[in-house]
Amino acid sequence: MFSGIIENRGVVKDFKKLKDYQLVLDTDLKFKDVKIGSSVCCNGVCLTVTSKKKLSNKTKLFFDVSKETVGCTNLNQLKKGDLINIEKSLRVGDEISGHFVFGHVDETAELVSSKKIEGSYQLEFKISKNIRKFIAKKGSISINGISLTINEVKRDKIYLNIIPYTWNKTNLHKLKVGNRINLEVDMLARYVTQNL
Repeated sequence: MFSGIIENRGVVKDFKKLKDYQLVLDTDLKFKDVKIGSSVCCNGVCLTVTSKKKLSNKTKLFFDVSKETVGCTNLNQLKKGDLINIEKSLRVGDEISGHFVFGHVDETAELVSSKKIEGSYQLEFKISKNIRKFIAKKGSISINGISLTINEVKRDKIYLNIIPYTWNKTNLHKLKVGNRINLEVDMLARYVTQNL
């Protein structure tokens, strides 16, 4: 379980197919703060640390990634050098500033437009009709693991306002029109709609 508040980032050092796939990241997480077997949210995808290595001022983390996960997320677009949003799993008593995020991606969504509005940025994503029933104006959503508020919904499009802090501290500033992001709907919306 995660909160969608991104305090750390990683850089893709390798992403290769073995029996399944292996993702290798250099992160700014402290070596002692991550255990083998820990869950780490990588761009909104909950992955398990299978190995780690201490570097001079970084921590190298290794993750096994299933073919299923690669097929359902934007991890299949990763290239060496890409910036990844990472978050360690919540512990009992941690502050939850965002919303509860599972790290289970519902779908990928395409960035349709990105524009600067005064100091902030407006991102527009195209979503499928399968997801539309879980989306509401001012509701929560996770985009590449980031807890965000939906500003506007128009048919198959959602609009998000990104403040400068979030823009600079995550990989959103690296997105280009046509890129796909990992999207996870708010778990409350998912369960409430099951009873309708």
